[in-house]
Amino acid sequence: MSEPAVLLEADFDPKVKAYWIWQPVLILAIFIVTLPLAVIYALIANFVIDRYLENLRCTLTERTLDIKKGILNRVESTIPLEKITDLQLFQGPIMRFFGLHGFKVETAGQSSPTGGSLVNIVGIVDTKAFRKAVLEQRDRMALGAAAAPATRPADAASEDGSTIELLTEIRDSLQRIEQSLGR
Repeated sequence: MSEPAVLLEADFDPKVKAYWIWQPVLILAIFIVTLPLAVIYALIANFVIDRYLENLRCTLTERTLDIKKGILNRVESTIPLEKITDLQLFQGPIMRFFGLHGFKVETAGQSSPTGGSLVNIVGIVDTKAFRKAVLEQRDRMALGAAAAPATRPADAASEDGSTIELLTEIRDSLQRIEQSLGR
């Protein structure tokens, strides 16, 4: 079986690194007792986040949304587009400060250990456009793999004699069934 064609590869905003460093630092700095932890975290996080970003991928293919992430425990998620029910955008106050968005992938029959969304992704460049591309590809898949924009006008379809004949035959059959059922 051949590999599906890659339609879009997400790029990650460099500001996501600053967001991932400063969000915990700000939360830890709120409490005076945890201020030393904030400093230690900031020093270690710089290296760890670089490694994490090297391994972070989000790829839209013809049939799936592929997400790869992790440093020690690498996670690869392949989400079939037909199972995606929503890509929910989110943006907290710190994310707003850095100009970042995130989205949560929600699927039909999802089974996340926390009961929330299946996958969260933060920091994709132009998250709204990426989300729109995924949803549009999902809709194209729902219409069929060969679905393309209609090339003939709607009134041309109504002039198709075989279609009208078939629909008339179906209507007549349904009327006979209703009569035999006594309705």
